[in-house]
Amino acid sequence: MNSYEEALAWIHSLLKFGIKPGLKRVEWLLKRNGNPEEKIKCIHIAGTNGKGSTVEYLRSIFNEGGYSVGTFTSPYLITFNERVSINGKPIKNDELLYYAKMLKPLVDDLSQSELGSPTEFEVITVISLLYFADKKPDLVIYETGLGGLFDSTNVITPFLSLITNIGYDHMGILGDTLEEIAFQKAGIIKKGIPLISTVEQQEAIRVIEERAKAMNSKTYLLGRNFSVQHKESTYSGESFYFKGFNSITVRAQISMKGQHQIKNAALALAAVDYIRERGLYIIEPEKVRSGLFRAHWAGRFEKVSSLPDIILDGAHNLQGVQALKQTIEQHYRGRRIYLLFAALHDKAYGNMMKELEPTVDEAYFTSFDFPRAASAEQLLDESPFEKSFSISPWDKALNEIKNRLKSDDVLVITGSLYFISEVRKTFQKSE
Repeated sequence: MNSYEEALAWIHSLLKFGIKPGLKRVEWLLKRNGNPEEKIKCIHIAGTNGKGSTVEYLRSIFNEGGYSVGTFTSPYLITFNERVSINGKPIKNDELLYYAKMLKPLVDDLSQSELGSPTEFEVITVISLLYFADKKPDLVIYETGLGGLFDSTNVITPFLSLITNIGYDHMGILGDTLEEIAFQKAGIIKKGIPLISTVEQQEAIRVIEERAKAMNSKTYLLGRNFSVQHKESTYSGESFYFKGFNSITVRAQISMKGQHQIKNAALALAAVDYIRERGLYIIEPEKVRSGLFRAHWAGRFEKVSSLPDIILDGAHNLQGVQALKQTIEQHYRGRRIYLLFAALHDKAYGNMMKELEPTVDEAYFTSFDFPRAASAEQLLDESPFEKSFSISPWDKALNEIKNRLKSDDVLVITGSLYFISEVRKTFQKSE
């Protein structure tokens, strides 16, 4: 393994081992590398949607306050390296190669053991921990990949745990009920480590509080310990009121559009509030406000073209699509809406379409180059839209739709984060 390309090909080759819940393989690799996870200060975030946005709000706020921040997120939108970043800058190619070369002999040994080969996600988790332990940022924010309890990121011991929300996604792995899914997410709660959450369903809160009680962890919940109230949607984003643990209400603004984003912002603000009160990191209130507004998360209701407006949104489950629909209605009421949609075949895309049906005037279905992608015809068969068409490949579909758009029309491209990642590259090149 002598190049970045070879390192990446090796990491991706582990994808065939899919999802293998459990921490034993990661713990085995970490132990043989001096347990780097014990050398970092971190926050751990689980939840069905909103994890990435919450990570970005926190990163932006702490950076604005003068702190260096490592982030571990997934999936990526442009380059694989984005998943492991410091201050928004991805790990360099030669650094990724260095850690891959370090790990490969160990991975080969592990593959021959009864534990079997680690997955792609497990190896990138270990690479991130080695990288952050070496680089020593002031703080690292870890986003779970799937669930929490058996997610490979759950080898860390954070000083604060966050759960964004609970919704129906990855049900084949996490369970069919909100309680089962909440149980998996609540798996990130560690002994004596406080939890802050914006989960709202009572059945999910019950499960989370049971786990927190068993772990002797204090729980702080939206609506009980802190609150948020949407004020208005504007051209530049959303403005809202936030009341923190000290009962002081402040007005704040975010540039990420969508009312669901104010809950993600509130979770980040509650975390900052908790951390500041304990003197762990000191950030001036005006820095918190400016950090919040500067936060930007690619592929989340992201406008990539104007006149006509073209929006990319990584909604890939029912909850994400509900938030997308609400944001379209808030910001584009009365405009003609076109949809370009592609999804993975194992997602409940029929329900996602039904949710968008009242908002969309014309729907186009397409496919993209990904092993689990549904075909355009499969998607069209489930279409509830009065006007719907299938065009493949997606770049042909995009060009055909663009030729039909008038300047005040809106095109929304959604259905899968992997799809959005592909499409986004085209707009970046045209810039």
